[in-house]
Amino acid sequence: MDFGLVLQTDPPASRVVSLMKRAERAGFRYGWTFDSAVLWQEPFVIYSQILEHTEKLTVGPMVTNPGTRTWEVTASTFATLNDMFGNRTVCGIGRGDSAMRVAGRKPNTLARISEAMKVIRALGRGDEADLGGTKLRFPWVRQGAELPVWMAAYGPRALKMTGEEADGFILQLADLYLTEYMVKAVKDAAVAAGRDPSEVTVCVAAPAYVTEDDSPEALAHARDECRWFGGMVGNHVADLVARYGEHSDRVPAELTDYIKSRQGYDYAHHGRSGNPDTQFVPDEIVDRFCVIGTARRHVEKLEALRALGVDQFAVYDMHDAQEATIDAYGTQVIPALNT
Repeated sequence: MDFGLVLQTDPPASRVVSLMKRAERAGFRYGWTFDSAVLWQEPFVIYSQILEHTEKLTVGPMVTNPGTRTWEVTASTFATLNDMFGNRTVCGIGRGDSAMRVAGRKPNTLARISEAMKVIRALGRGDEADLGGTKLRFPWVRQGAELPVWMAAYGPRALKMTGEEADGFILQLADLYLTEYMVKAVKDAAVAAGRDPSEVTVCVAAPAYVTEDDSPEALAHARDECRWFGGMVGNHVADLVARYGEHSDRVPAELTDYIKSRQGYDYAHHGRSGNPDTQFVPDEIVDRFCVIGTARRHVEKLEALRALGVDQFAVYDMHDAQEATIDAYGTQVIPALNT
């Protein structure tokens, strides 16, 4: 199983780079960041520094979107980084939650994501792409360039499109039932489209908090530090409920029921521990969606996720134990999963 580290690009950027260097030393192979231009610093600038100061780490956004950047600029940025540092980037893409809404726009449609994925992937690899009637190719991209495009998805149409078109699937939660349900939907869609389902890399991303023991006090603290995640996922879930209804057979109740008490969301606290807008998230959801407890508990849950077809676990490291989590994974979790 591969491991990734997910960070927000809060200043100073030097700390983001430092944590990524620490993660690579601990055995992580991927370095991900949020991509929301108003809330955080520009990630692609920071990627160049991460790549410069690491040896093998693959970097990318979790996730960018096709609305805040023009597609040829996105592709050119990835291709430039790959030309400078080798093929060490991956394009995570989605509808755009915070990036679009903070700027007063609605998240992108799936049709727009589909078009963007084709263009960004083709241009990033040096192939020709049709940009709305204009055919383009980067003449400077070297032979052998690669740019995998992984799509974030929850809803039935998005899962289907991921299986049909994306190189990877990003699932932002670590619930075992929902992982099995959604991975199956993606793989089935890949098969129906005539693809080899094993070609779709599966990445589960969620907060991880390693405790010294399983005492009620330790677990309560870990839950409070990770509760923000249920609120973030809840933004996407609310969109699904608005589209399909509260009791749709197309969206599992295990995903939607918990947002009934959700009353609003202020993106000023997005992705941060202590987010006051996420108090509606119950402990059960934190336990299901995140990975908390002793290192042994992490290993057990990750083994279960791997058995469901998960290729990478990406650690959301937004809490008060960033270095400790990286180190615990490096010494106890990653070796246990990869021996």
